[in-house]
Order: sequence, then structure tokens, then C-alpha cells
Amino acid sequence: MALVQEVLEIAKKRNANEPEFLQAVTEVLESIEPAVQRNKKYRDGRILERLVEPERVIQFRVPWIDDKGQIQVNRGFRVQMNSALGPYKGGLRFHPTVCASIVKFLAFEQVFKNSLTTLPMGGGKGGADFDPKGKSDTEVMHFCQSFMSELFRHVGPNTDVPAGDIGVGGREIGYLFGQYKRLANEFTGVLTGKALNWGGSLIRPEATGYGAVYFAQEMLKTRNDTIEGKTCTVSGSGNAAQFTVEKLIECGAKPVTMSDSGGFIHDKNGITAEELAWVKSIKNVRRGRIKEYAEKFRGATYVAGQRPWAVKCDCAFPCATQNEITGEDAKKLIDNGCYLVSEAANMPTVPAGVDLFLEKKILFGPGKAANAGGVATSGLEMSQNSMRLPWPREEVDSRLRHIMTTIHKHAWETAAEYGHPGEIGRKASFANCVCCSLRSLRGINRVGKIARLRISCGKRAQHNWILALRVANDAARQFNCCATVPQG
Repeated sequence: MALVQEVLEIAKKRNANEPEFLQAVTEVLESIEPAVQRNKKYRDGRILERLVEPERVIQFRVPWIDDKGQIQVNRGFRVQMNSALGPYKGGLRFHPTVCASIVKFLAFEQVFKNSLTTLPMGGGKGGADFDPKGKSDTEVMHFCQSFMSELFRHVGPNTDVPAGDIGVGGREIGYLFGQYKRLANEFTGVLTGKALNWGGSLIRPEATGYGAVYFAQEMLKTRNDTIEGKTCTVSGSGNAAQFTVEKLIECGAKPVTMSDSGGFIHDKNGITAEELAWVKSIKNVRRGRIKEYAEKFRGATYVAGQRPWAVKCDCAFPCATQNEITGEDAKKLIDNGCYLVSEAANMPTVPAGVDLFLEKKILFGPGKAANAGGVATSGLEMSQNSMRLPWPREEVDSRLRHIMTTIHKHAWETAAEYGHPGEIGRKASFANCVCCSLRSLRGINRVGKIARLRISCGKRAQHNWILALRVANDAARQFNCCATVPQG
């Protein structure tokens, strides 16, 4: 049995009731198989076995008091997947569906996404099965304070730096940070996504959505095309979706849909900047539903209980949640003329959908690459916090664009290297986004109990980023050796 299949069988036995985690593991291991086949030493170092096993899984109860004075109890999680490249880094998700499988899959994905940015960040993820919808600000504050009362002992600016995700925005980050500061008695960059007046970074709220559009622009360049004038469908109406729409409008595209868990709105004339500002107010301040858009603006329609993938478009930007594009949805997109998909959500397309995109040779930007802008800018926020020096908007945006451009460049080149020119998908260069990192791994040579590991990283200039898979350093650490990073 091939190494990849052996590791998959082990993972399935150990995590039999965790389908989302197993889906993510299967995608990655099947993707990197060409690199594993080239180097038997990955087997000797047990790299893949360690890759799929978290360093630490933390689960805890979160008791809190609602507005009626009743005690409620939720379950909290933090999965610290791997810290070889730096502190664990990844968001917190507050949603009723949060469970061990969801958090482990997100933490596993985060490892590769963070490595693609080339910033010194490990991978982790966390959250709770708490639903902020319908809760008062006081109830959300009580929950966040209770959640952080346990989490604070496991995080820190040099240990684990959480951020936001679904259900965790600026309000929640503020409550969490305030409680951490109270308990730890220190003002540090323990969270990213903070408000500007207490350590946040410009562009951070926009980064995931902006990055997905920047990645789409790079994909279109390979066909001598631009995003201008393209009709775009967008799912979701949270942070990623809002700023995907904002950047699309700025670039001259026509976004026509947004959605939430109840259904989607379709504005055939295109969502304008003024209408998007209204959506931001509804979702971020009033905590309302997207169906109100159709009641407010003439010409827009609301479709309950469905996703927007049957709407005719040139480009699609899934920004909501995992597995939101089924195989049938993927077929509808292609039949309706869609030729670009840029994933701003985490693993939003099921494997059958990804296979169809690759078969039809559309431009496909997988989430680990296309939505890396959020965590990349979180890394830039960490740098600003460490320096106690905020950067201007233009500098952060320039760095973000450069990171996304470089991720695409390495993915494109590695796809060609592994025999899939022009493809950035699961079995090609997403695939080989991971292989891009593996390409930097030059080998593990064991002499007795000592191993030497070399990673070709290139120059670390301000805008000269390279890819390095964090498991390389992890392997060196496990073998009690040092990683040599050439400076030339």
C-alpha cells in the first residue's frame, strides 16, 4: 500500500466520526502524492503521519448567564495543529455546527494556508457551538468573557494568536481581548482583527475578500483577461462576502448576489457601493437578514432556502462556509457560463465539484490559496503589534496584493513542474500549492539519532516571499536537530 493510502487509513481509524476533517486530510494527502513519490525519505521521517495529528486539542465548557438570568452551557474548542513555523494562528468560529471535526479540519487547512503566506505562523483554529444570532450585546459579552476565561491560559502573542471567523467579528474580538487583558494583566497582540484604536491593522477586515479578488485577477491574467465588466455571484453576507463585493465594485465588476442561511438575493443590475453600505449596516449593526435587501431595493429578488449558484455569471466567489458548492451546483455554474471560481471560504466546494472544475479546465482558486489574504494580513498585524508601529493603508494593501500575487505565481509554476500546466486545483496546483511548499524541502538525512534538514528559502527581503511547508521545521525539531536556512 502506498504511503499516502497508509496514512489515510490510519487517519480514518483514529477519526472515524469526523467527516469534515477526513475530507480535508484526503484532499491534501492525495494532492501531495506526487511529491511524496519523488522522495522516499518522507516515509522515513514519518512526516505525513505527524502532519495529520494535532499537537494539542483543547475542549472545555463555557457557562454563561443570559438576559433572563438563566445559566447556559456551551462547548469550546481550540485545536493547536502545528507550531513549527511560529505561534499557532487561526480564527475562532461561533456557530451551532461547531464540533471537533469542524475545528480540526479548519486547523488542518490553516497550516497550509499560513505556510503559503511565508510569514512565521503555525496553524490552529477554535470556536464554540454558540450562536450569536438573536443574542443581545450583553449576552454575547457574557459568553465571550467566559470563553476567554478558559482560553487565556492556552494563548499568547508568542504561543497562539486567534482571530475572527464565522460569528466572530469586531464586537466579539473586543470582548475577548478585554477579558484577556483583564486576566493576563498585559496589553499584547494576543488577537488579530482588533479595532484600530487598540492595536488593529488597516485592511485587516477587508483582507480575505480583497485577497480573493486579487487572486482571481492573477488567474484571469493567465488568459489575458481582466475582472472588469464580469458578472459575479457571491455567497454569504459576512465579512468575506462584504469586502469581496466591495473590491469587485472597485475593480469594475458587477456582483449580483449575496446570501445568508435563509436564502439569497439577486440584483440583476448589480449591487452598488451604496447598497453594499446598507448591507453592512444590516448585517454588522442591526444583525438583520439578507432578505431585507429585496424589500429595500427595487429590482432585487429574494430566493429562500437556496444558494446563488444557479444564477448566470462569469465568476463565482463562494464566501459562506464549507461544502456549499455541491457537484450539482458546480455543474450549474459551468452550464451557465461560469469560468472562474475563487474560494474566499474554507473548503466550500465538495470534491466532486472540484473534480468537475478541473475537468472543464475553468480557472479555479482553492481556498487555501485564494482566501489566504485574511491570515496574511493578520500576520502583518502581528508584525505591527510587535513593532508598536502601525502601517498606512497603502502599505498594508500593497503587501497583501504582493503576497497574493506571489502565492499564485508559485502555484502556477509548481503546477507545471508536476505535470499540470495551467491548473490550480485539487490534483494540480492547489494540490501543488502544497507541493510548492514541499518543493522547498530538500530532504531529511538521518545519521543515528541526528537528522539534518535543509530548507531552501531564498532571501527574506521586504517583498521577496517564498513558500516553506511548516512540517519541515517540525521534522527537524522532532529529530532534535536544527533547520538550516541558506541566506543566498
